Amino acid sequence: MEEIINKVNNIIWSDALIILCLGAGIYFSIVTRFLQVRYIKEMIKLLFDGKASEKGVSSFQAFAIAISGRVGTGNIAGVATAIAMGGPGAIFWMWLIAFLGSASAFIEATLGQIYKQVNNGQYRGGPAYYIEKGLGVKWYAILFAVATVLSTAIFLPGVQSNSIALSMHNAFDIPVAYSGIGVVLFLALVIFGGVKRIGKVAEIVVPFMAGAYVLMAIVIMVLNFTQIPSVFMLIIKSAFGLEEAFAGVFGMAVSWGIKRGIYSNEAGQGTAPHAAAAAEVSHPVKQGLVQAFSVYVDTLFVCTATAFMILFTGQYNVVNPEGGFIVENLPGAKLGAEYTQAAIGHHFPSIGAGFVAVSLLFFAFTTIMAYYYIAETNLSYLDKSGNKWMLNLLRLLILFATFYGSIKTAEAAWTLGDIGVGLMAWLNVIAILLLRKPALKALKDYQQQRKEGKDPVFNAKACGIENTEQW
Repeated sequence: MEEIINKVNNIIWSDALIILCLGAGIYFSIVTRFLQVRYIKEMIKLLFDGKASEKGVSSFQAFAIAISGRVGTGNIAGVATAIAMGGPGAIFWMWLIAFLGSASAFIEATLGQIYKQVNNGQYRGGPAYYIEKGLGVKWYAILFAVATVLSTAIFLPGVQSNSIALSMHNAFDIPVAYSGIGVVLFLALVIFGGVKRIGKVAEIVVPFMAGAYVLMAIVIMVLNFTQIPSVFMLIIKSAFGLEEAFAGVFGMAVSWGIKRGIYSNEAGQGTAPHAAAAAEVSHPVKQGLVQAFSVYVDTLFVCTATAFMILFTGQYNVVNPEGGFIVENLPGAKLGAEYTQAAIGHHFPSIGAGFVAVSLLFFAFTTIMAYYYIAETNLSYLDKSGNKWMLNLLRLLILFATFYGSIKTAEAAWTLGDIGVGLMAWLNVIAILLLRKPALKALKDYQQQRKEGKDPVFNAKACGIENTEQW
């Protein structure tokens, strides 16, 4: 079974997917005239614009739901794995895919808003909705919805719970099964409370968890400020095979950096449009810009924080593709969160492992919460009658997958997670490339209204966009 899973993963994550994601990011950056740079101030301003309504959440709540999905195991264990498999240079490629991916994130989130609809009194939307309404290809929309339910309810939760369980065991010697049971119990309290409870929990937990983690990274950077230039140059030189020690893993740096970058920031994967569609805004572009900024928060802030802590302290190994290690500073350490725990423990021995374990608990728990929201949204698309038994079955399924993930091996958990991410990315990136025109029309309309000094209000008919129930 493991051999089959690995073969499927290698097919999905071939060079073709990496080229597709990079190419889409480059294309959207060019056609939006590098919106991710020009609109940074606007992105921050829009974070706190607008309020929740009976049908939708506020812009900040939608941002928090999306961030809770983006910021997870990938930011702690994923960054460490990228360094282990591709060397320090992998971090540069994570930065690049985040910068380019923020343009893809803008397009997909804007489309999510344009084609959202009301199901059971709440805004719903996402790739399945915009594929059906924008492209008019029902079978493709159903395919995405089914793939997403499978990915977010079965494949992906296990990665998060596995990292929680392993870090808790490493820090506090808590049996992995106990951690799994604890996560499942708390998750049940949240997901049985509905979408609005998810938004409220994310709104409180996300700023706290990300802020505390980045603050710890800043402290460690201050303690090692003289090394900042040398670590930065190590990343850049290694990214292009110019650092002799890591020249042999140049290809691995590119592939693992992009692979873990997409896993972490989820730009183009099709997850964030679900949260974006739930927001109550006057113009789709507003939420598109907010979600573009969330990619920066995930990778340029949180992932960079992890990378610098690990590289400053030298608490990492780099695998040699031909066998053994190029660098082995942590003999016997498992790939992943142990590197980050060792890095913080280097400066703060008494709290290092515990701090990372608690951070991972918050990061990964909110990610599982976001996965449930995405799975529920796609189930709502597939089953418009709103059968309670199907919804409860989904809840039980994600709770089981979460517990099972906590007790299985890390390698198996990550492989299944990669398959889930890859499936969604393939389907969604192709869809947003085909559906680029409505998003670009919305952007043009937004820019025109801003030039006229207006607070932009969207009119789909005036923009020549059809099948938009809510506009």
